[in-house]
Amino acid sequence: MPDFVQMPQLSDTMTEGTVVKWLVKAGDKVEVSDPLAEIETDKATMEMVAFDEGIVGAIYVDEGTTAPLGEVLAVIVEEGEEVPDKPDSTAAPEIEKPEQAGEDKENQDQSPTTKPDEENLGTPVSDHRIKASPLAKKIASSKGINLSEVTGTGPGGRIVKKDLENQTIKASPASAPAQRKSQTLTGEDKRIPLTGMRNIIAQRLLESKTQIPHFYLNVEFDTAPLMNLRKQANSAAGDEDNKFTINDFILKAVSNAAASVPEVNSSFDGDSIIQYGSVNLSVAIAVEDGLVTPIIRDAQNKSLLEISLAVKDLAERARAKKLSPDEFAGGTITVSTLGAYGIESFDAIINPPQAAILSIGSIKNTPVVDDEGNLVAGMRMKVGMSCDHRVIDGAVGAKYLAELKRRIENPASMLI
Repeated sequence: MPDFVQMPQLSDTMTEGTVVKWLVKAGDKVEVSDPLAEIETDKATMEMVAFDEGIVGAIYVDEGTTAPLGEVLAVIVEEGEEVPDKPDSTAAPEIEKPEQAGEDKENQDQSPTTKPDEENLGTPVSDHRIKASPLAKKIASSKGINLSEVTGTGPGGRIVKKDLENQTIKASPASAPAQRKSQTLTGEDKRIPLTGMRNIIAQRLLESKTQIPHFYLNVEFDTAPLMNLRKQANSAAGDEDNKFTINDFILKAVSNAAASVPEVNSSFDGDSIIQYGSVNLSVAIAVEDGLVTPIIRDAQNKSLLEISLAVKDLAERARAKKLSPDEFAGGTITVSTLGAYGIESFDAIINPPQAAILSIGSIKNTPVVDDEGNLVAGMRMKVGMSCDHRVIDGAVGAKYLAELKRRIENPASMLI
């Protein structure tokens, strides 16, 4: 029987995805785990793979199309089997999504329990729960749209984002959020639609900056000992794959310092603070359409070489769109490095739900005054730390940076 390929849930917060590129065409033979398409999620662009073997009978969705979870994208058939038409949206099967993604399972429609955020989305026309994607619910809530008056075109009649585009706002002018007027383009101006990744980056950074009370600490480190040790280590390494970057040492020091000052390796959780037992280091990596933050797990227990190899692997696979969803989940502290771009110092925005992010600037040759009062040549690097003040007080942040400074300026300790 035909195997319908549906829009998969490639991240825990994904509600829809965009087919960036098909890697197969109708008539191609595929095996289990063969890549079928590149799908852009709210976190990254990832490969969608086949879960059955056979022949690609038809591709129903064009490249560049955004589809909700569970939407039928293609079909795989057995050789000689008739290729079916695409099921209509009401007949398309839905995939089951984890509850932490913010959506009840559809087989719970008759449950008497409803979530608090669903109770205020409009009065249902009957006693059954209105079926809508989490994104549609969020848009409806912010714009004052009554979901009971919207006809859903998604799988099973689910209301999705596109169903709300032409809806009239029902909220009063006083309670409705201000709508930003679209700018008028002139001359060679052009409007570039937001991709899924860029849109979610915009949403999350706005939420972080407006909901988390940021405060900032800045220090300067003497990096001459680190540069000397790196030169010696790379001379002895021989193998190009085992050569260390400055960033490798930074990541090692950040991880070990976080293990020594666990108060920064935490997050705010309503009426409590969660202090994590392991340092799962989120590493900011620039990709074509934005920024991703894959994770080095248990970084405090990894050697310098293991961290070096891990970050090289993550960066390579991030740019090749080969990372899996679990490699983005569970970070406890983030490092963002712009030194390679010549940036001396900057203050980064916290990556929720984490409580701290380190911003690493470039290493500069600069005149400094030594302990004897003499003006000498020195090497300095500026480091910023953005902290969630609900979790980290100034003294704790200063304690952490002092520990980080000790490790950076005495780098031989990182080789033990």
